[in-house]
Amino acid sequence: MLIGELARRAGVTPRTIRHYQELGLLGNVEQESNGYHYYSDESLQRLYKVNVLKKLGLSLDEIQSVIDLYFEEPSMIKGKQKVLEILSKHLEQTDKKMEALDQFKQEILSNMARIQLMIDEMSN
Repeated sequence: MLIGELARRAGVTPRTIRHYQELGLLGNVEQESNGYHYYSDESLQRLYKVNVLKKLGLSLDEIQSVIDLYFEEPSMIKGKQKVLEILSKHLEQTDKKMEALDQFKQEILSNMARIQLMIDEMSN
């Protein structure tokens, strides 16, 4: 299929397809002597998989590191294992950010209490 049909079927723009193709997310794409690219059903499946992985919170770089694993074997276990590793790292980073935010919140509350105490002392 040509890029327009692929874009329509996948619900993305031709520009998105070109970008993903540059990143290698679509696998092997045939290019005819006339310059047209012809996309297979696998390209469409890859676009669907990219969309799912983006919804899970993976970046395009992370998707690039895992997408081929999904199309190497029918069970897709290797791809799923790699995604679990990536999501575990995301969770770890999220926990660290939450700890830092909680510490920041405590500092704000402490500063607010200190300033309120100063105001109360000056008002008396």
